[in-house]
Amino acid sequence: MTTSAEESRRFFEARIRLARQLERSGVVLSGSLIEAFLNVPRHTFVPAFFRRDGETFRPWRPTDDDRDAWTAAVYGDDSLITELDGVHVEDAEAREMTGVPTSSSTAPSLMADMLDALDVSKGSRVLEVGTGSGYNAALLCWLAGAENVTTVDDSDRLASLARRRLASLGLQPRVLAADGAEGAPERAPFDRIIATCSVRRIPASWFEQCAPNGILVVPIKGTLAGGMIARLTKLPDGSAAGNIMHTPAAFMPLSSGPRPGVEIPPGENGVRRDSGLSGGVLDNWTFSFFAQLHMSASTVRTYESVAGTHLTTLFDAADGSVARVEDRRPGPGATVVTSGPRDLWAEIENAHGEWLRLNRPRREWFTITATPGKQVIGFRAPDGQVFQWTL
Repeated sequence: MTTSAEESRRFFEARIRLARQLERSGVVLSGSLIEAFLNVPRHTFVPAFFRRDGETFRPWRPTDDDRDAWTAAVYGDDSLITELDGVHVEDAEAREMTGVPTSSSTAPSLMADMLDALDVSKGSRVLEVGTGSGYNAALLCWLAGAENVTTVDDSDRLASLARRRLASLGLQPRVLAADGAEGAPERAPFDRIIATCSVRRIPASWFEQCAPNGILVVPIKGTLAGGMIARLTKLPDGSAAGNIMHTPAAFMPLSSGPRPGVEIPPGENGVRRDSGLSGGVLDNWTFSFFAQLHMSASTVRTYESVAGTHLTTLFDAADGSVARVEDRRPGPGATVVTSGPRDLWAEIENAHGEWLRLNRPRREWFTITATPGKQVIGFRAPDGQVFQWTL
């Protein structure tokens, strides 16, 4: 059996390797961030996680036989799934499971990038929305001081676990089990607000609770993969402005009450046509960010493989439009069947053409201006032409 001293040494060496890996990955870390990652133990917050095996998941808890491999995984630069369909890994049986991940510990390089953008210093009043495992909250405590950190999660179970793990390290931030969309008005104003869950639009309460000249770092995501992270500064007039960060991110959505499922029509009957654009283009994170800007907020996308063929379906519940996109095999292009008042795939085709004409612009070349009522992504082309899209 491993001794406590040996465990402490092994975990500290793992944190050193993680910090070096983050530096090699191109993440520019400040001295205080390096100290945070060196001193805050990730394994305290992720004592077990789900290991993916194809379409199934199995809880992984360390044993003496695989302790080194488990430690390497915990301190690797990967997201670790901690909950499936609301079942926390510590409550799960030791067997294969299926389901949709509902909570995870974010990849450390992405955490570092967002924390660097947040620009936290000692004494900064910080709100985190999406406590999850509590690991990010612990890093915030190291940077700002635990008494200045408030973290919110809608799950009583996750908030309770995080509170206990933080306390085991002598950290006592305010941990709330509440609706993250409402923020924490009783603790406002905040100098810094960071979300570790995605939203379609920034909630009004976050604007209200951010102090003037404060910073917000918020993942924004619609139905497509490869969302964006916005970094904004609160302006004196109550609005906020900033840029989209370079890193794509697909954070789990902010939970705020029940989410009724959308029943998507099969879309097999309608107008049939050919397209030179395959449905799989929406799996390209460099394009899906741009494509999302051209989709209405009510449009959802599903995709599957049918007899080895990639099949994409777009559906806008607002007007009943459906596009069924079946990729050709072999070669590019697809067969498209559309129904309803709009050709949803034509909107994606037009977006793709515009994206190519603009020379595939990167996320970090886009700006964001936002108020509680209107949030706009902007881009200025080299020829001076200005493009805007409302979220």
